[in-house]
Amino acid sequence: MLNFTGTELMGWAGGLLWPFLRISAMFVSAPIFSASSLPVRIRVLLALLIAWVLFPTLPATPAVDLISGEAFLISIYQVLIGVAMGFILQMVFAVFIIAGQSIAMAMGLGFASAVDPQNGVQVPVISQSLLIMITLIFLALDGHLLFLELMAESFQLLPVGLLYPDPGQLWELAIWGGYMFAGGVLVAIPAVTGLLLVNIAFGVASRAAPQLNIFAVGFPVMIMTGFVLLVLILPSLTSHLSELLFDAVALIRQLLAS
Repeated sequence: MLNFTGTELMGWAGGLLWPFLRISAMFVSAPIFSASSLPVRIRVLLALLIAWVLFPTLPATPAVDLISGEAFLISIYQVLIGVAMGFILQMVFAVFIIAGQSIAMAMGLGFASAVDPQNGVQVPVISQSLLIMITLIFLALDGHLLFLELMAESFQLLPVGLLYPDPGQLWELAIWGGYMFAGGVLVAIPAVTGLLLVNIAFGVASRAAPQLNIFAVGFPVMIMTGFVLLVLILPSLTSHLSELLFDAVALIRQLLAS
């Protein structure tokens, strides 16, 4: 007959609970994993399954009472780590949403919006199209497996324990939020520059021929030119996404190792 002490049972429960909290928090904040089309039960079961698989390989967790203030602080810290990892990945996808908004405004399609099923907000259809393409590229590059591997590695870089976040780490995370605007500009600048040249050409034409109805002629031309430029920039999306993912992984490892 097997006999287990209360301390052993608490240690096993904590060894499974705290990894589960970190993984499930990442699932709540990360794109694709947090999609509304993925039922909550599936996400919970998937997080529990991953925590169970990782349980034998994890470093020893602190032996604390699960019903105590120290255990509560450890749980909060695990949630913050998971949310931070998912937030960094979310910013990678936000780069292409911002790029799509810039291109849509330059094309004159800023008013054409659709509901983003990922975040549940209204975004231009150009942003939605880029987001779908980036999601497919992300899955084709096994980006989801990369982040699951990074999640498993996080328990080696930053084991479960009562730690306090460094203000410098929080500042690095805040700065990363500004990179999505710079990245969005880099993705959209070829198309926006081309549309700007078309606008300049129509401005010159309107000065040379004032009787020309710019709104009747220019609007269809701008939309057609915008779609042509979108097709031309599609091959560069993979390189942009790969570079952003490498930067995101490097930032996560830096935050976990510091």
